[in-house]
Amino acid sequence: MDDTIFLIVTAALSIVVGVLIASTILKKSIIKKSKVLLEEAKEKAEIIKKEKILQAKEKFLQLKSEHEKVINEKNNLIQKNENKIRQRDSILSKKIEDAQRKQNNLDVLKTNLDNQLQILETKQNEVEKMHEDHIKQLETISGFSAEQAKEQLIESLKGVAESEAMVLIREIADEARLTANREAKKIVIETIQRTAAEHAIENTVTVFNIESDEIKGRIIGREGRNIRALEAMTGIEIIIDDSPDAILLSGFDPIRREVARLSLQKLVTDGRIHPARIEEVVTKTRNEVEQEILEVGKRTVIDLGIHNMHHELIKLVGRMKYRSSYGQNLLAHSKEVANLSATMASELGLNPKIAKRAGLLHDIGKIAENEAELPHAILGMKLAEKYKEKPDVCNAIGAHHDEIEMETLISPIVQICDAISGARPGARREVVEAYIQRLKKLEGLALSYPGVVKTYAIQAGRELRVIVGAEQVSDADADKISYELSRKIQEEMTYPGQIKITVIRETRAINYAK
Repeated sequence: MDDTIFLIVTAALSIVVGVLIASTILKKSIIKKSKVLLEEAKEKAEIIKKEKILQAKEKFLQLKSEHEKVINEKNNLIQKNENKIRQRDSILSKKIEDAQRKQNNLDVLKTNLDNQLQILETKQNEVEKMHEDHIKQLETISGFSAEQAKEQLIESLKGVAESEAMVLIREIADEARLTANREAKKIVIETIQRTAAEHAIENTVTVFNIESDEIKGRIIGREGRNIRALEAMTGIEIIIDDSPDAILLSGFDPIRREVARLSLQKLVTDGRIHPARIEEVVTKTRNEVEQEILEVGKRTVIDLGIHNMHHELIKLVGRMKYRSSYGQNLLAHSKEVANLSATMASELGLNPKIAKRAGLLHDIGKIAENEAELPHAILGMKLAEKYKEKPDVCNAIGAHHDEIEMETLISPIVQICDAISGARPGARREVVEAYIQRLKKLEGLALSYPGVVKTYAIQAGRELRVIVGAEQVSDADADKISYELSRKIQEEMTYPGQIKITVIRETRAINYAK
């Protein structure tokens, strides 16, 4: 019994000791694992900390770079504006200095003029006094007063003057009969020239049609940089206004307008519109146009059978394609004059080749870009002499507007053929036709209302006046027509600006007194 109890106690103590030992070992193991986990957590935390610090640094550097970029852009813009302001200040200062200098010169001239006027008045008074003294002396010597002497002199000269006047009148009449035909032609030509001035817009403006108004914004570019680059490269003013689906290219040089038109067409088709691309396209287009000018000149002289012409003259002939004369294309006009001159020279037994050559070159002075102060006939003659053309050809070019004397029979032939060709009107261009169609449509819309008698589109289509019959339309109906017509025009037509619609209704009372 005692042994059993001892064994039980011993076993219990062994279990307790085992549990304590196991607990101690487990506790040490847990502590060790805890330390390992803690170390791993610290290492991960350190890695995450470093990554976060690196990300923060990268974000900071990115924000700093963007901020510096914005600051640099603003600084560049401020610098550009400051440069513009300095340039404007410099230009304004120069203008002020020029104005001050001119004012000083004017003051000096005014002072000199006042002095000269005083001297002139003094001299005039002296001359008048001397004239009066001279008349008195003559009256004393002759025994006649000034009025009596004047009447006697008039009576004695009256008969002589009448006979001389009759002779002069006959001479003037004879000369008028001889020169009437030539003077009539000059008057007709001058009249055509003056009348052609109303079509100046057709010769200085090219219309570039676009599919939609969105393209206008792309052509203008950010802050207008694209349109400025286009104008600087082409030398043409680009007008973008309220005109629907159209851009105007304005300039007096038709070749530059053609370069601008073709460049715009390429840029819009390609879709890439920025200053670098604009410079590339305009340069390429200008070279293409110059090559086309040379090809047109060569093809023209070959078609006309003209040989051994200087290549510079061939270029000038090619440039005629982009000029107009009296509403005609200058190249077509010159080719027509060449053919007419050759035919007329053949009929008269003269050399048709020289006549054809002179007819083709008679207007090359209009193409030259220098010495604009000379008449185009004289300038053309100088160019022909420079490039070794024959004297007959040079004289025909210089004399076709009577600036110099005609020395050969070819000269009047070229002059006559120029007048024949120049009398034919040139074809109207698309702008005028579109403008007329718009006015006709405007008037047609108004005529579609009952009671409307007449319609007039005035002020270049900015106002429409509608005349209605007083018997058919009342005052209330006139107001209704005006309102409905304005709405209909807005819905069916495309036009710049606004159109004023005025409906006129009047009553006339007419009677006759018999």
